[in-house]
Amino acid sequence: QVQLVESGGGLVQAGDSLRLSCAASGRTFSSYAMAWFRQAPGKERRLLATISRSGGSTYYADSATGRFTISRDNAKNTVYLRMNSLKPEDTADYYCASSNSGYLNTDIKYFSSWGQGTRVTVSS
Repeated sequence: QVQLVESGGGLVQAGDSLRLSCAASGRTFSSYAMAWFRQAPGKERRLLATISRSGGSTYYADSATGRFTISRDNAKNTVYLRMNSLKPEDTADYYCASSNSGYLNTDIKYFSSWGQGTRVTVSS
């Protein structure tokens, strides 16, 4: 089992940038794909981006394309989400998740381990 701890959320203004981090422990981090999801109040949790175990492949949902960048540092057991040009509609709880495999998956059912989430609030 892997333990995931997110950090980096907070209150920002529209147009600002943030970098979220997710530190992993408990199993071989570099063997598994990772992802970032977000859940806005009253809405279901949705995939933002996922990255393969090596970091060589990434996938972005439409909502993340162009403004968000997922990356990972396997030496530090950490995955990141860089978010630029933040908008009020980006306000949500952001979660990192670990996949069951090393390859890209976009279906939430393939992500078995989750962090506790970090809240991002974007004011207009």
